[in-house]
Amino acid sequence: MPFDVDWVDAFSDRAFGGNGCAVVHDGASLDVETATAFVRETSLVECTFTGPSDVADIRVRYFLASREIPFAGHPTVATVAAMRHRGLIGDGRITLETGAGIVPVEATGNTVSMTQIAPEFGTHVPPEIVAAVGGIDPADILFPPRFVSVGLPFCITVLRDRATLEGLRFDMEAFRAYLDHLNVDGTDVMEPFWVTQNGATPAGDTYGRLLMAPPSPPEDPFTGSATGAMAAYLWSEGLIDAPRFVAEQGHGLGRPGQAQVEVLGPRDAITGVVVAGDAHVLMSGTLHL
Repeated sequence: MPFDVDWVDAFSDRAFGGNGCAVVHDGASLDVETATAFVRETSLVECTFTGPSDVADIRVRYFLASREIPFAGHPTVATVAAMRHRGLIGDGRITLETGAGIVPVEATGNTVSMTQIAPEFGTHVPPEIVAAVGGIDPADILFPPRFVSVGLPFCITVLRDRATLEGLRFDMEAFRAYLDHLNVDGTDVMEPFWVTQNGATPAGDTYGRLLMAPPSPPEDPFTGSATGAMAAYLWSEGLIDAPRFVAEQGHGLGRPGQAQVEVLGPRDAITGVVVAGDAHVLMSGTLHL
């Protein structure tokens, strides 16, 4: 069975920047085994599969190499850019049905802006447990790590400096201990999102990394959902003076990505997070299943 497919580099205005995502149009009816096998075939972190919706303009399903997840940021940008590339939508606002709820998205040229749902603030995790996952000293963590979700939960962990961020090394045994502490089964869930309050370039305000457990690739070049969660954490904790800033990620992988971020609402009553970025359609073709 043939499906139209586009490979899109999200949070970048050029080829091979940001984070790649393959968008399978009209593939939302595929079974989990086929969808995850396709993600493994691409060696990407995530792929999306679209279909009709009764509650929004389009339904989007998000898959890692191991499982379906309710929402992801860079694949949302990629999906909307792919639809615009094929003339399925034009500039303007549409809504996406996701596993995390309805997500409003605005397309303007090559830029896609999504309004992620109001954050859910979860448990704090002891710094020593999180630090062990990245092979760093707990003293390098500046503030209490905490789970925040704008559709997918991440443990937001603010580090002392860029040198610490770049020196992270994923420790699988420590990650298993981290999961045990959280009473979570499996290995492909909720890795810590590491961030510094300085950009990778003079244009940036934050610089993040997401190291991942197998069977995903070792590192995600740009994580839009974690960026939204991180923004909500920084704003709610009073760690940034203004709700608008520029987030950067992927530079250490040679895949620089950038997002314009805005937290909506007061610090104690955040209503959503806007994460916007450019997208470049790298290639298009037909998937035969």
